[in-house]
Order: sequence, then C-alpha cells, then structure tokens
Amino acid sequence: MKKLQKKLIIPLALLLVCLVYACHKDMLNRPILQSLSPAIVANKTGVESLLIGDYSLLDGVGGIGGGIDAAGSNWLFGSVAAGDAYKGSEPSDGGNDALPVGNFNETTSNPYITSKYTLCFDGVVRANDVLRTLKLAKDISADDAKQITGEARFLRGYYYFELKKMYNMIPYVDETVTDGNQPNDKDIWPNIEADLQAGVDNMPAKTGSKGRANKWIAEAYLAKAYMFEHKYAQAKAKFDDFIANGVRPEDGATHYALNTNFQKNFSPQAGQKNGVESVFAAQASVNDNSGGNNGNTGDELNFPYNSGPGACCGWFNPSQSLGNSFKTDANGLPLFTTYNTGKLVSGKTDPYTGTVDPRIDITMGRPGIPYLDWGNPPASWIRDPTDGVFNPRKNVYSSAEKGTNSSTENYWAANEVTSNNVNLMRFADVLLMAAEAEVEVGSTDQALAYVNMVRNRAANTTWWVYKGSAYDPSKSEYTTKTTPADNYLVKPYPAGAFADKAYARTAIHFERKLELGMEGQRFFDLQRWDQGTGSMADEINAFFAYDVNINNQLSGAKFTKGRNEYYPIPQAQIDLSASTGAGKLKQNPGY
Repeated sequence: MKKLQKKLIIPLALLLVCLVYACHKDMLNRPILQSLSPAIVANKTGVESLLIGDYSLLDGVGGIGGGIDAAGSNWLFGSVAAGDAYKGSEPSDGGNDALPVGNFNETTSNPYITSKYTLCFDGVVRANDVLRTLKLAKDISADDAKQITGEARFLRGYYYFELKKMYNMIPYVDETVTDGNQPNDKDIWPNIEADLQAGVDNMPAKTGSKGRANKWIAEAYLAKAYMFEHKYAQAKAKFDDFIANGVRPEDGATHYALNTNFQKNFSPQAGQKNGVESVFAAQASVNDNSGGNNGNTGDELNFPYNSGPGACCGWFNPSQSLGNSFKTDANGLPLFTTYNTGKLVSGKTDPYTGTVDPRIDITMGRPGIPYLDWGNPPASWIRDPTDGVFNPRKNVYSSAEKGTNSSTENYWAANEVTSNNVNLMRFADVLLMAAEAEVEVGSTDQALAYVNMVRNRAANTTWWVYKGSAYDPSKSEYTTKTTPADNYLVKPYPAGAFADKAYARTAIHFERKLELGMEGQRFFDLQRWDQGTGSMADEINAFFAYDVNINNQLSGAKFTKGRNEYYPIPQAQIDLSASTGAGKLKQNPGY
C-alpha cells in the first residue's frame, strides 16, 4: 500500500511557509515545487485557498503524516482500540504496526501514532498560516475577515481537540508564536475552548457551502469539549441552544434533525450524504480527475476481502462483542451486562435465537443476512479466519453504486476509495451527549426524551433487512419486503426509567455504543467517562478476555490503567525537542 513517509516534525516547523492549497487533495500530494512569500498569497483568493487547504485535512489524508495511519474517522484509535472491531486482515499486514495499537503494546515510535500527531499539527500550522496571512491582506472586507478568522480558529480548535483526546499533554502554539519548541506542561483545554468560542463568535449561521463550518457547528464542538472536561452545566446550555436553534451552513435555515432512515447517514448517494443529521463531515468525491485522492482514502482498507465491495483488503472487522451488544430483551431494551452470554452470528438460527436491535445490520455484515444488494456475505470475504465472521458495513457502497460512488481512476486500490463523507459529528451524537448532560445537571425526563428520539428512529425506520429483498440505493431501503432477516425488536425506554441516575448513565453509555458503533467514538467515550476510576481498563480488558476466544490476534493484549488512557507522544518529537538543548516535550506516564 502507499504510505507517506515524510519525517518533518510539525511542532518545530512553524516558520511561515505559505502554499496555495488547491481544493483538490491531489495538489496536496504533489511534490512542493517552491515556497511562496506571504505577500503573494496575502489576498482574498490566497487566504481562501489556505483555508480550504486546512479543511482538506479533516479526513486525515494529505499534508504531512496523512493517510490510513491518520484517518479522520479514527477507525483504529477510536474503534479497534475500544473493542468495536478487530484490526482485521493478517497480523503482519500494515507492517506489524496497526495491530499493536489495538492491543496496547505499541512502541513510542509506532508510525500510526506518529502520523496522527503530525497530521493534526499540520492542521494547526495551516490554521495559523491563514490567520497570519489574513493580517497582510488588503482586499478582504471586515465581514469576510471576521468569518475567515472564525473558521481558522474553529479548525485550529478542532485539530487541537483531536490531539488532546489522543495524547493529552501537548504544546499549544498559535499564530503569534515564533519558536515552535514549546513545552507540553500545561492543560490546553482553555485554549481549545477559546478557539471554539471564537468560531461561535465570528462565524455566521450561513456559509453557503456544504462541509464548511458555521457558528452552530463550533457551538456543538464547544459543548463536546465541555463534556470532556465534565463541565456539564456549560455543555447543557450549549446543547440546549444548538438543538433548539442550530441550522445548517448551506442555507442558514434548515435545522438539524435525525434522518428518518438510519442508513442514509452512511450513504454516498447524492441527496443523502450531507443530510439533515450530518452536523460536520469531511467531504469526499471520486472520479473527478484527482486520481482518487479526493475520496475517503483514510478508510480505503476497510472493506470485505475478495470479490465483494472493494475486493480488498479485509481490515476493520466488527468484533463478536459488538455484535452481541445488539441483543435485546423481551421489552426491546439492551442487555447491559449479559450481552456476551450466547454468541450472536446470523439471523434466527444462531446459538442465540432471541431478538436483536435492527441497527446491527446497518453496522455490520453478518452471515446469512443480505448485505445491501451484494447478497449474503460469503466466508471468503473474511481474509483471515481469526477475524471472526462479521464484515464492516457502515460506509460501504452498494453494488449498484460501483464505479459511480467508488473510484475508477488510476489508483492503487480502485473501488476501495469512495465518495462517502467521513462523519465527524452526527445529530444523534449531539442528542446522546445532551442526554448525558441532562442526567448530571438537568432533567432526567429530558435525558430520556433525547435517548428515545434515537431509539424510536431505530424502531420506526424502513431499513430493516428483509430476506430476498432488492436494495434500492436511491432510497436506502428495501423495495421487496418479505420476511425480516432476523427477530428485530427495539423499543424506547418507558416513562420514568431514568429516575435512577446510575441506570440512566448506563443506558446512555450503552446507547452510544449501539448508535455510534464503528464510527471511531468508543475509545474516547470510555476515556472521558473513566475519571480515574479504572472503568476504561475494566471495559477494554473484558473485551480482550472474551474476544481472544474468537480472534487469537488479541493474545497478549492488555490495557493498563494509568497508561493507556492516552497514546504516547511520538519519540521523534521528543528527540527533536531535545536536539537544540534541554528537551521541552515530556512523555506521557507509563511509556
């Protein structure tokens, strides 16, 4: 596979190098021919180009360190490392570097760890370049300058948010700093808050463009930052405002809402992606003369193996534990603690023959269950037998879309690159975080209402999988409805169910597991819920103990409390920090 192997260390590379970043990422992948002085790009066109260049890194591809190693979906760091999925494929595929990340025995020089770090700091550098160059431009109106400032600071806050979640103690460098060798000895949450608040204060509701942020998107991320800081009252106030008043940047008028159809959140179909539930997404396109570089290349390996969609590479197989989590009881509610009793595989004939939440068959492909319009997934779609029996399902295109929403360009992995956006935040994510905040400082009845909005969508939509059905990708539903493929049952929680706050917390945490499974969220949810209790270690080690019986690639995996809540600072960064004297970067505990 192709990998970008540049070794430029971002925190110490903050001298202004202003490049005109093209809207197409293929320009970002070409060799740098020359540097441009600030004066050349100090105009509206130049500043806008720099800003679009910063947006282009949201999917984790391009620039310095980008690629599957730094995918914006966080499929490895957020899902594999938290038990949603196995790394998949063969153990050595990926240079023996991906598997150790999920097993928590990676070194501080692991290229995945390093690439994510450098990619996010590249995003910081580009935001700083926008702000510096904006000050020199003479042809930008005050209103435009205010919006550009808001977007650049929001993006800087976004990339620092990613760094904070990943590495915890990191240096903060803004556009005023000339010496990039800064220590990581301060908590930068206040800086992240300030950048996101600047986005709220400076961006309008309407930007006129899909994929570009507005004030409401910044407010949603500010609320999420407060959740990580356990500032529940501040988070609740922001969520209240966003849910009641937030509108989409394309028109500044359409309110965010849940799609009536869960499948539409993961469809590359025109008219379905960037739908009302998409709060913020990295934009993707294919067959646009970019050579595949504008597609969702950070997830290009995460397809079934051998003759199915993509025909390569068999990574990112959903775990048995995640599959079991979709079991429901006679009331259509989850089994919080007993879901791993009895193995769930295919429909109705498993060792487990009870009811299941229908979201399972949008989240993963199961044996004997129709997989979009590809038919039942054959065993040959699993590259290595130790990877279980489930295939990735979210973000996979239908057979009818092959060659339209998958790349046919001269790319190393044709049909592995798709036009499916990377969901960075969905409205369902917002509702479930708002429910958490309500439990802590608001109304448990309101928390229940938010959770039940998500569950009612799961119960009432038309995408349930049917045996012998013909999938219609233009509608994201099945046009021939005969016999349900499994015993589907999901219902809302009854009135008063959240009166016990401990139960409410458990229910909300589990709902996020079901709703956001395979979306790179789980590790970071467990991290913010831990608060030093060791609950994160307990959860992940329980996953290892159960799933090692399914996937022997998990042998020897162990999450260590006080160490693995965060990933290590890349050793190359620490070494470079010390290359001109006393090192200012310090390693995280336990590494």
